[in-house]
Amino acid sequence: MADLFSEAAGRRLGASAPLAQRLRPSTLEDFVGQEHVVGRGRALRLAIEQDRVPSMILYGPPGSGKTTLARIVAQTTGADFEELSAVQATVANVREVLARARERLGASGRRTILFLDEIHRFNKAQQDALLPGVEEGLVTLIGATTENPYFEVNSALLSRAQIYELEPHSVETLRGVVRRGAGALGAEVPPGVEELIARRAGGDARNALNILELSAETARAEGAQLAERHVDDAARKRPLAYDKGGDRHYDFISAWIKSTRAGDVQASVYYLAAMIEGGEDARFIARRMIVLASEDIGNADPQALLVAVAAAQAVEHVGLPEARLNLAQAAVYLAKASKGNREYTALKRATEAVREHGHLTPPAALRSAAYPGARKLGRGEGYVYPHDDPRGFEVDCLPDELKGTVFYEEPETGP
Repeated sequence: MADLFSEAAGRRLGASAPLAQRLRPSTLEDFVGQEHVVGRGRALRLAIEQDRVPSMILYGPPGSGKTTLARIVAQTTGADFEELSAVQATVANVREVLARARERLGASGRRTILFLDEIHRFNKAQQDALLPGVEEGLVTLIGATTENPYFEVNSALLSRAQIYELEPHSVETLRGVVRRGAGALGAEVPPGVEELIARRAGGDARNALNILELSAETARAEGAQLAERHVDDAARKRPLAYDKGGDRHYDFISAWIKSTRAGDVQASVYYLAAMIEGGEDARFIARRMIVLASEDIGNADPQALLVAVAAAQAVEHVGLPEARLNLAQAAVYLAKASKGNREYTALKRATEAVREHGHLTPPAALRSAAYPGARKLGRGEGYVYPHDDPRGFEVDCLPDELKGTVFYEEPETGP
């Protein structure tokens, strides 16, 4: 009787499940996007088709297909498939999986694949408990994470797994997903609405289907044709994916620095806006502006450092949201400013000389003669005061071992 009720509940859950769940691909033929990972002829696709899947970590944003790929493996493999969620699993759960895998291998020779969702949530103790099973080949690990595994997973596990990065789906791919969803719902979706849903989904296939489903239900309840206003109502969540301590934190500030260094004003303002909207610490952005002002502009435009410092002070005194205007003003100035890295290069060369030769003693003429007995030691002897004698401007003040060395190269024109 219990089995009958379970079977009935399963059928009803399947019918009432969200559209994204009902349309989850079950084969590689149905899987869309990620051609660089599972396109025809790719190593991972061949491994899945030939049932020789290696331990791997699938890394990418929500809705990019990580769990779907794991489910496809589960349906195609001849191995037993175990699944744990890192949010709920304990060290004891991991050990139980390893024990079952060992027993299974010994009794029937069957392999075990362990799918570990949100592997970045596993702490060091949990990862250490899993490591021996992966190391021995007792289990084949498939981990899924939205966080950069190089930041979140210990190096021992990383060295035993292939890392596959999944990318946000393109608008064109998501339009195909929307068309498939519309067919399942029996809904007519005009091309403009299809395009809007794909764009508002933010690269997330699951989000695209959720927006479609809610939009279609709203239009149906009104007895109206599906329109852009229904999508706007259904897609209130902004398509933002930003983390303040992981991949995007570093990627976006790197993109801002490189765009600003290249003088691309439009990209500089865009990446600044993306960071602010993502909740990035404004003081962090301001600090990077101050560094860039000296590293990439320097005396090619000395005013740049003053502008960057002023923006940082504005952040402290005004705070967000108003300080975003100060940051934007600084970003535009820094992007448009003349660029030069002579000071940065000079310091780098001088630092290399210090590390190679140590702290070389300054010439006697430059050493301090401000204490009793200094003159007896020859300190300050031969010093030419430039304001009294112009020859003082012509002296090479470097230590004897480095005389004639050029660290800072004068520009042909300007400072």
